[in-house]
Amino acid sequence: MFGTRQTGWLVGALLLVTCCFASAEACTGIRLMAEDGSCVYGRSMEWGTFDLNSRVAIVPRGYAFKGLTPDGDNGKMWTGTYGFVGLDMLKKDLLSDGMNEKGLSVGLFYHPGTAEYAAYERDKAKNTITAVDVASYILSQYATVDEVKKGLETVRIVPVVEEALGIPVEAHWIVTEPSGKSVVIECLKGKTRFFDNPLGVITNSPTYDWHMTNLRTYVNLSPAAAPPKTVEDLDSTPLGGGSGMIGLPGDFTPPSRFVRAVAWSQTARPTKNSEETVYELFRILDNFNLPLGSAEGSDSDGVNLKGMRSATLWTTAWDQHEKILYFHTQHNRRVRKVELDRIDFSKKMIWHVTLDTKKEQDVRDITPSV
Repeated sequence: MFGTRQTGWLVGALLLVTCCFASAEACTGIRLMAEDGSCVYGRSMEWGTFDLNSRVAIVPRGYAFKGLTPDGDNGKMWTGTYGFVGLDMLKKDLLSDGMNEKGLSVGLFYHPGTAEYAAYERDKAKNTITAVDVASYILSQYATVDEVKKGLETVRIVPVVEEALGIPVEAHWIVTEPSGKSVVIECLKGKTRFFDNPLGVITNSPTYDWHMTNLRTYVNLSPAAAPPKTVEDLDSTPLGGGSGMIGLPGDFTPPSRFVRAVAWSQTARPTKNSEETVYELFRILDNFNLPLGSAEGSDSDGVNLKGMRSATLWTTAWDQHEKILYFHTQHNRRVRKVELDRIDFSKKMIWHVTLDTKKEQDVRDITPSV
Protein backbone atom coordinates (compact mmCIF):
# COMPACT_ATOMS: atom_id res chain seq x y z
CA MET A 1 0.00 0.00 0.00
CA PHE A 2 1.12 3.58 -0.64
CA GLY A 3 1.66 5.78 2.41
CA THR A 4 0.05 9.24 2.60
CA ARG A 5 3.12 11.02 1.27
CA GLN A 6 3.59 8.47 -1.51
CA THR A 7 -0.09 8.66 -2.48
CA GLY A 8 0.07 12.47 -2.63
CA TRP A 9 3.16 12.31 -4.83
CA LEU A 10 1.47 9.82 -7.16
CA VAL A 11 -1.70 11.89 -7.50
CA GLY A 12 0.33 15.05 -8.13
CA ALA A 13 2.37 13.34 -10.79
CA LEU A 14 -0.74 12.02 -12.50
CA LEU A 15 -2.31 15.48 -12.51
CA LEU A 16 0.85 16.95 -14.00
CA VAL A 17 0.88 14.39 -16.76
CA THR A 18 -2.81 14.95 -17.46
CA CYS A 19 -2.39 18.73 -17.63
CA CYS A 20 0.45 18.35 -20.09
CA PHE A 21 -2.00 16.68 -22.43
CA ALA A 22 -4.59 19.44 -22.26
CA SER A 23 -6.14 20.06 -25.67
CA ALA A 24 -3.67 17.62 -27.20
CA GLU A 25 -3.87 15.39 -30.19
CA ALA A 26 -2.01 12.11 -29.66
CA CYS A 27 -2.16 10.41 -33.04
CA THR A 28 0.03 7.49 -34.09
CA GLY A 29 0.78 6.42 -37.68
CA ILE A 30 2.48 3.29 -39.01
CA ARG A 31 3.26 1.60 -42.31
CA LEU A 32 3.34 -2.17 -42.84
CA MET A 33 4.67 -4.13 -45.82
CA ALA A 34 3.24 -7.45 -47.03
CA GLU A 35 5.35 -10.34 -48.32
CA ASP A 36 4.20 -9.57 -51.87
CA GLY A 37 5.63 -6.03 -51.56
CA SER A 38 2.30 -4.24 -51.10
CA CYS A 39 2.01 -1.40 -48.60
CA VAL A 40 -0.61 -0.40 -46.02
CA TYR A 41 -0.45 2.89 -44.14
CA GLY A 42 -2.76 3.70 -41.26
CA ARG A 43 -3.22 5.92 -38.25
CA SER A 44 -5.31 6.60 -35.18
CA MET A 45 -6.93 10.02 -34.77
CA GLU A 46 -6.84 11.20 -31.17
CA TRP A 47 -8.50 14.46 -30.27
CA GLY A 48 -9.92 14.55 -26.75
CA THR A 49 -11.00 18.19 -26.67
CA PHE A 50 -14.10 17.96 -28.88
CA ASP A 51 -15.44 15.81 -31.69
CA LEU A 52 -13.88 16.73 -35.05
CA ASN A 53 -17.02 15.42 -36.83
CA SER A 54 -14.94 13.96 -39.63
CA ARG A 55 -16.42 12.81 -42.92
CA VAL A 56 -15.08 10.94 -45.93
CA ALA A 57 -14.35 13.60 -48.55
CA ILE A 58 -14.14 12.62 -52.23
CA VAL A 59 -12.26 15.18 -54.31
CA PRO A 60 -12.41 14.97 -58.13
CA ARG A 61 -9.68 15.44 -60.71
CA GLY A 62 -9.51 18.96 -62.08
CA TYR A 63 -10.75 20.56 -58.88
CA ALA A 64 -9.61 24.19 -58.50
CA PHE A 65 -7.84 24.93 -55.21
CA LYS A 66 -6.85 28.18 -53.50
CA GLY A 67 -4.30 28.27 -50.71
CA LEU A 68 -5.01 30.16 -47.51
CA THR A 69 -2.89 33.02 -46.18
CA PRO A 70 -3.44 35.42 -43.26
CA ASP A 71 -5.14 37.70 -45.82
CA GLY A 72 -7.66 35.03 -46.88
CA ASP A 73 -7.87 32.70 -49.89
CA ASN A 74 -5.40 34.69 -51.97
CA GLY A 75 -2.69 32.05 -51.81
CA LYS A 76 -1.38 29.59 -54.37
CA MET A 77 -3.90 28.49 -57.01
CA TRP A 78 -3.69 25.06 -58.61
CA THR A 79 -5.81 22.52 -60.44
CA GLY A 80 -5.80 18.93 -59.23
CA THR A 81 -4.21 16.32 -61.49
CA TYR A 82 -5.45 13.36 -59.44
CA GLY A 83 -8.66 12.56 -57.63
CA PHE A 84 -8.39 11.50 -54.01
CA VAL A 85 -10.26 10.40 -50.89
CA GLY A 86 -9.62 11.84 -47.44
CA LEU A 87 -11.02 12.22 -43.95
CA ASP A 88 -11.83 15.83 -43.14
CA MET A 89 -12.13 17.81 -39.90
CA LEU A 90 -14.73 20.21 -38.47
CA LYS A 91 -17.06 19.58 -41.44
CA LYS A 92 -14.69 21.63 -43.57
CA ASP A 93 -12.51 20.52 -46.44
CA LEU A 94 -9.50 20.37 -44.11
CA LEU A 95 -7.99 16.94 -44.67
CA SER A 96 -6.15 15.05 -41.96
CA ASP A 97 -5.62 11.80 -43.86
CA GLY A 98 -5.98 10.68 -47.47
CA MET A 99 -4.92 8.70 -50.52
CA ASN A 100 -5.07 9.57 -54.21
CA GLU A 101 -5.88 7.39 -57.21
CA LYS A 102 -2.16 6.65 -57.69
CA GLY A 103 -1.99 5.13 -54.21
CA LEU A 104 0.01 7.95 -52.60
CA SER A 105 -1.04 8.57 -48.98
CA VAL A 106 -0.66 11.60 -46.71
CA GLY A 107 -1.33 12.02 -42.98
CA LEU A 108 -1.41 15.29 -41.01
CA PHE A 109 -0.22 14.98 -37.39
CA TYR A 110 -0.19 17.54 -34.60
CA HIS A 111 3.27 19.05 -33.95
CA PRO A 112 2.75 21.44 -31.01
CA GLY A 113 5.58 23.68 -29.91
CA THR A 114 7.80 22.38 -32.68
CA ALA A 115 6.30 23.45 -36.01
CA GLU A 116 7.63 26.86 -37.03
CA TYR A 117 6.36 28.08 -40.40
CA ALA A 118 7.77 30.64 -42.79
CA ALA A 119 6.78 34.23 -42.10
CA TYR A 120 4.00 35.47 -44.34
CA GLU A 121 5.12 37.84 -47.09
CA ARG A 122 2.27 39.40 -49.02
CA ASP A 123 4.29 39.76 -52.23
CA LYS A 124 4.84 35.97 -52.21
CA ALA A 125 1.20 35.07 -51.58
CA LYS A 126 0.76 33.46 -55.01
CA ASN A 127 3.15 30.71 -53.97
CA THR A 128 1.86 30.34 -50.41
CA ILE A 129 -0.34 27.79 -48.63
CA THR A 130 -0.99 26.96 -44.98
CA ALA A 131 -0.86 23.73 -42.96
CA VAL A 132 -4.43 22.64 -43.69
CA ASP A 133 -3.77 22.95 -47.45
CA VAL A 134 -0.75 20.66 -47.50
CA ALA A 135 -2.52 17.28 -47.68
CA SER A 136 -4.82 18.42 -50.49
CA TYR A 137 -1.92 20.00 -52.37
CA ILE A 138 0.15 16.81 -52.24
CA LEU A 139 -2.68 14.37 -52.97
CA SER A 140 -4.00 16.37 -55.92
CA GLN A 141 -0.58 16.91 -57.53
CA TYR A 142 1.84 14.04 -56.96
CA ALA A 143 2.25 10.28 -57.34
CA THR A 144 5.60 9.60 -55.64
CA VAL A 145 7.62 10.75 -52.63
CA ASP A 146 10.33 12.17 -54.89
CA GLU A 147 7.75 14.29 -56.73
CA VAL A 148 6.48 15.61 -53.39
CA LYS A 149 9.98 16.61 -52.25
CA LYS A 150 10.66 18.44 -55.50
CA GLY A 151 7.25 20.10 -55.64
CA LEU A 152 7.27 21.45 -52.08
CA GLU A 153 10.74 22.97 -52.37
CA THR A 154 9.29 26.12 -53.91
CA VAL A 155 6.05 26.35 -51.89
CA ARG A 156 5.87 28.53 -48.78
CA ILE A 157 3.90 27.15 -45.81
CA VAL A 158 2.77 29.95 -43.47
CA PRO A 159 0.71 30.10 -40.24
CA VAL A 160 -3.00 30.91 -40.52
CA VAL A 161 -5.27 30.96 -37.46
CA GLU A 162 -7.93 28.21 -37.47
CA GLU A 163 -11.14 29.64 -36.02
CA ALA A 164 -12.07 26.49 -34.08
CA LEU A 165 -8.71 26.49 -32.27
CA GLY A 166 -7.91 30.17 -32.05
CA ILE A 167 -4.34 29.44 -33.19
CA PRO A 168 -2.67 28.15 -36.37
CA VAL A 169 -2.71 24.38 -36.87
CA GLU A 170 0.74 23.16 -35.85
CA ALA A 171 1.41 20.13 -38.02
CA HIS A 172 3.85 17.80 -39.69
CA TRP A 173 3.08 15.15 -42.30
CA ILE A 174 3.90 11.60 -43.32
CA VAL A 175 3.82 10.79 -47.04
CA THR A 176 3.99 7.18 -48.24
CA GLU A 177 3.95 5.79 -51.77
CA PRO A 178 2.74 2.28 -52.77
CA SER A 179 6.33 0.98 -52.87
CA GLY A 180 6.58 1.67 -49.13
CA LYS A 181 8.95 4.61 -49.52
CA SER A 182 8.05 7.16 -46.86
CA VAL A 183 9.05 10.67 -45.80
CA VAL A 184 8.18 12.96 -42.89
CA ILE A 185 7.76 16.66 -43.73
CA GLU A 186 8.34 19.24 -40.99
CA CYS A 187 8.44 23.02 -40.83
CA LEU A 188 11.38 23.99 -38.63
CA LYS A 189 12.70 27.51 -38.12
CA GLY A 190 10.75 28.70 -41.14
CA LYS A 191 12.13 26.05 -43.49
CA THR A 192 10.46 22.95 -44.93
CA ARG A 193 12.53 19.88 -44.13
CA PHE A 194 12.24 16.29 -45.37
CA PHE A 195 13.23 13.26 -43.28
CA ASP A 196 13.43 9.86 -44.93
CA ASN A 197 11.25 7.52 -42.87
CA PRO A 198 12.60 3.96 -43.26
CA LEU A 199 10.51 2.60 -40.36
CA GLY A 200 7.26 4.20 -41.56
CA VAL A 201 6.31 5.56 -38.10
CA ILE A 202 5.14 8.98 -36.92
CA THR A 203 3.67 10.46 -33.74
CA ASN A 204 3.93 14.10 -32.59
CA SER A 205 6.52 16.43 -31.06
CA PRO A 206 9.45 16.88 -30.91
CA THR A 207 11.22 16.56 -34.29
CA TYR A 208 11.40 13.34 -36.28
CA ASP A 209 15.19 13.12 -36.03
CA TRP A 210 14.92 13.44 -32.23
CA HIS A 211 12.56 10.44 -32.14
CA MET A 212 14.99 8.41 -34.24
CA THR A 213 17.85 9.25 -31.89
CA ASN A 214 15.69 8.39 -28.87
CA LEU A 215 15.15 4.89 -30.29
CA ARG A 216 18.76 4.10 -29.47
CA THR A 217 17.79 4.15 -25.78
CA TYR A 218 15.74 0.98 -26.43
CA VAL A 219 18.19 -1.16 -28.42
CA ASN A 220 17.80 -3.93 -25.81
CA LEU A 221 14.14 -4.57 -26.70
CA SER A 222 13.39 -7.90 -28.32
CA PRO A 223 10.25 -9.93 -29.04
CA ALA A 224 12.08 -13.00 -27.71
CA ALA A 225 11.68 -13.96 -24.05
CA ALA A 226 14.59 -13.16 -21.80
CA PRO A 227 16.68 -16.26 -20.95
CA PRO A 228 16.80 -17.66 -17.40
CA LYS A 229 19.61 -16.34 -15.22
CA THR A 230 21.46 -17.79 -12.26
CA VAL A 231 22.63 -15.49 -9.47
CA GLU A 232 24.67 -17.34 -6.82
CA ASP A 233 22.52 -20.42 -6.15
CA LEU A 234 19.25 -18.73 -7.17
CA ASP A 235 17.74 -19.64 -10.53
CA SER A 236 15.60 -16.83 -11.99
CA THR A 237 13.30 -17.31 -14.95
CA PRO A 238 10.86 -14.82 -16.51
CA LEU A 239 7.41 -14.84 -14.96
CA GLY A 240 5.68 -15.09 -18.35
CA GLY A 241 5.73 -14.29 -22.02
CA GLY A 242 6.76 -10.87 -23.29
CA SER A 243 9.82 -10.53 -21.08
CA GLY A 244 11.89 -9.47 -24.09
CA MET A 245 9.85 -6.24 -24.22
CA ILE A 246 10.55 -5.30 -20.60
CA GLY A 247 11.35 -1.60 -20.57
CA LEU A 248 8.96 -0.70 -23.39
CA PRO A 249 7.44 2.68 -22.39
CA GLY A 250 3.70 2.55 -21.82
CA ASP A 251 2.60 6.17 -21.32
CA PHE A 252 0.75 8.38 -23.80
CA THR A 253 3.57 10.80 -24.66
CA PRO A 254 4.67 11.06 -28.31
CA PRO A 255 8.20 9.70 -27.60
CA SER A 256 6.80 6.64 -25.84
CA ARG A 257 4.20 6.01 -28.53
CA PHE A 258 6.86 6.34 -31.22
CA VAL A 259 8.97 3.64 -29.53
CA ARG A 260 5.96 1.35 -29.12
CA ALA A 261 4.86 1.91 -32.72
CA VAL A 262 8.31 0.92 -33.95
CA ALA A 263 8.40 -2.10 -31.64
CA TRP A 264 4.99 -3.43 -32.69
CA SER A 265 5.31 -2.66 -36.41
CA GLN A 266 8.80 -4.20 -36.63
CA THR A 267 7.64 -7.38 -34.89
CA ALA A 268 4.34 -7.67 -36.77
CA ARG A 269 3.36 -11.11 -37.98
CA PRO A 270 4.22 -11.86 -41.63
CA THR A 271 1.31 -11.20 -43.99
CA LYS A 272 1.05 -12.43 -47.57
CA ASN A 273 -0.84 -9.56 -49.15
CA SER A 274 -2.28 -6.10 -48.46
CA GLU A 275 -5.71 -7.43 -47.49
CA GLU A 276 -4.25 -9.53 -44.69
CA THR A 277 -1.92 -6.68 -43.72
CA VAL A 278 -4.94 -4.46 -43.03
CA TYR A 279 -5.96 -6.87 -40.23
CA GLU A 280 -2.49 -6.68 -38.69
CA LEU A 281 -2.37 -2.90 -38.93
CA PHE A 282 -5.68 -2.50 -37.11
CA ARG A 283 -4.48 -4.93 -34.42
CA ILE A 284 -1.37 -2.83 -33.81
CA LEU A 285 -3.16 0.53 -33.83
CA ASP A 286 -5.70 -0.74 -31.32
CA ASN A 287 -2.83 -0.62 -28.80
CA PHE A 288 -2.92 3.19 -29.09
CA ASN A 289 -6.59 3.85 -28.34
CA LEU A 290 -7.01 6.54 -25.68
CA PRO A 291 -9.96 6.81 -23.30
CA LEU A 292 -11.72 10.07 -22.57
CA GLY A 293 -9.92 11.85 -19.76
CA SER A 294 -6.46 10.95 -21.04
CA ALA A 295 -6.16 13.70 -23.64
CA GLU A 296 -8.40 16.66 -22.87
CA GLY A 297 -6.87 17.71 -19.55
CA SER A 298 -8.03 17.68 -15.94
CA ASP A 299 -9.64 21.13 -16.20
CA SER A 300 -12.14 20.07 -18.88
CA ASP A 301 -15.76 20.69 -17.90
CA GLY A 302 -16.88 17.87 -20.18
CA VAL A 303 -19.38 20.01 -22.13
CA ASN A 304 -17.56 19.58 -25.44
CA LEU A 305 -17.20 15.84 -24.81
CA LYS A 306 -20.94 15.18 -24.84
CA GLY A 307 -21.73 12.20 -27.03
CA MET A 308 -18.09 11.11 -27.32
CA ARG A 309 -17.01 7.63 -26.25
CA SER A 310 -13.27 7.83 -26.78
CA ALA A 311 -10.42 10.25 -27.36
CA THR A 312 -9.60 8.03 -30.35
CA LEU A 313 -12.16 9.31 -32.84
CA TRP A 314 -11.36 6.98 -35.72
CA THR A 315 -8.69 4.66 -37.07
CA THR A 316 -7.80 4.22 -40.74
CA ALA A 317 -5.99 1.67 -42.86
CA TRP A 318 -5.15 2.69 -46.44
CA ASP A 319 -4.45 -0.28 -48.72
CA GLN A 320 -2.13 1.42 -51.19
CA HIS A 321 -1.95 -1.60 -53.50
CA GLU A 322 -5.70 -2.17 -53.94
CA LYS A 323 -6.46 1.55 -53.30
CA ILE A 324 -9.03 0.97 -50.56
CA LEU A 325 -9.76 2.99 -47.42
CA TYR A 326 -10.76 0.94 -44.37
CA PHE A 327 -11.82 2.58 -41.10
CA HIS A 328 -13.68 2.17 -37.83
CA THR A 329 -14.80 4.82 -35.35
CA GLN A 330 -15.29 5.56 -31.66
CA HIS A 331 -18.96 4.67 -32.05
CA ASN A 332 -18.81 1.60 -34.24
CA ARG A 333 -15.82 -0.72 -34.55
CA ARG A 334 -17.26 -2.50 -37.54
CA VAL A 335 -14.76 -1.95 -40.37
CA ARG A 336 -16.11 -0.08 -43.39
CA LYS A 337 -14.39 0.55 -46.73
CA VAL A 338 -14.27 2.93 -49.69
CA GLU A 339 -12.80 1.56 -52.95
CA LEU A 340 -11.12 4.31 -54.95
CA ASP A 341 -11.16 2.30 -58.19
CA ARG A 342 -14.98 2.34 -58.12
CA ILE A 343 -15.24 6.12 -57.74
CA ASP A 344 -15.92 8.46 -60.64
CA PHE A 345 -13.32 11.18 -60.10
CA SER A 346 -14.51 13.16 -63.13
CA LYS A 347 -17.26 14.91 -61.16
CA LYS A 348 -16.86 18.65 -60.61
CA MET A 349 -17.54 19.02 -56.89
CA ILE A 350 -16.30 17.57 -53.60
CA TRP A 351 -18.84 15.27 -52.01
CA HIS A 352 -18.95 13.75 -48.55
CA VAL A 353 -19.90 10.48 -46.88
CA THR A 354 -20.83 10.31 -43.19
CA LEU A 355 -18.60 8.02 -41.13
CA ASP A 356 -21.42 6.80 -38.85
CA THR A 357 -25.00 6.66 -40.10
CA LYS A 358 -25.85 5.67 -36.51
CA LYS A 359 -23.56 6.47 -33.60
CA GLU A 360 -23.86 3.03 -32.08
CA GLN A 361 -22.05 -0.29 -32.29
CA ASP A 362 -23.22 -2.64 -35.01
CA VAL A 363 -23.92 -5.87 -33.08
CA ARG A 364 -24.94 -9.11 -34.74
CA ASP A 365 -27.09 -11.40 -32.60
CA ILE A 366 -26.03 -15.05 -33.10
CA THR A 367 -28.10 -16.56 -30.30
CA PRO A 368 -29.29 -19.95 -31.60
CA SER A 369 -32.99 -20.59 -31.96
CA VAL A 370 -34.52 -23.02 -29.47
